[in-house]
Amino acid sequence: MPPRISIVAPVFNEAGNLERLAAETGDAMAVAGIDYELILVDDLSTDGSREELVALAAGDARVRAIGLDRHGGQSAALLAGIRAARAPLVVTMDADLQNDPADIPAIAALLDDHDIASGVRANRRDTWLRRTASRISNRVRRWILGDPCTDIGCALKGYRAAALNDLPAFDGLHRFLPLLALRHGGSYAEIPVRHRPRTRGKSKYNIRGRFLRGILDLFGVSWFRHRAVSATAHSLESPPCPNSHPTTSG
Repeated sequence: MPPRISIVAPVFNEAGNLERLAAETGDAMAVAGIDYELILVDDLSTDGSREELVALAAGDARVRAIGLDRHGGQSAALLAGIRAARAPLVVTMDADLQNDPADIPAIAALLDDHDIASGVRANRRDTWLRRTASRISNRVRRWILGDPCTDIGCALKGYRAAALNDLPAFDGLHRFLPLLALRHGGSYAEIPVRHRPRTRGKSKYNIRGRFLRGILDLFGVSWFRHRAVSATAHSLESPPCPNSHPTTSG
């Protein structure tokens, strides 16, 4: 039987954070009484993270270690984890421990009535420059795309698995995942979540590069939304009546 929740976290050079991530996630799910799997997707780390993941998976059946064949970035790792998920609910988070696993049950609870649930970081533990850049990019994205997500930079989000079917695969997908998951309709909710300072490892983002790439991706996603078509269909043929018999002539 599949677990209730698949928790997906991309990993790139997060050695030293992963054991604590798995332990805190297990504690949070035990308190909430939720059956889960933790899918950790290594993006070809160079600091021993992959070996740490293999060891964690060997010691805990709820941890699944997946490794990309080549460095693909956060979007590639996230999409690989989503495709591997077995549960009806999928929760995404970062592996750097800035998301608190104790907030996962609250995100999951929102999925009882909504298709997508997003965390909004309260009391962000970032520099003022990072907070300002995030605030500007969020406002621009919402203005251009009509995106309902207040804090796209918060990785802690939840989805009904059905909303994640047929996602377009492209570098930068993670910045627009809620919007793309809503492209066929559905309901959306947000909730404040905790944000913790990074204590190990380094951030993988340059503010200038992230901002410029985000602006370019905005226009690409806008084009996709206006040009995307739906190819879902159903049979128009009436099923045969179970009590009917073929007509014979004589």
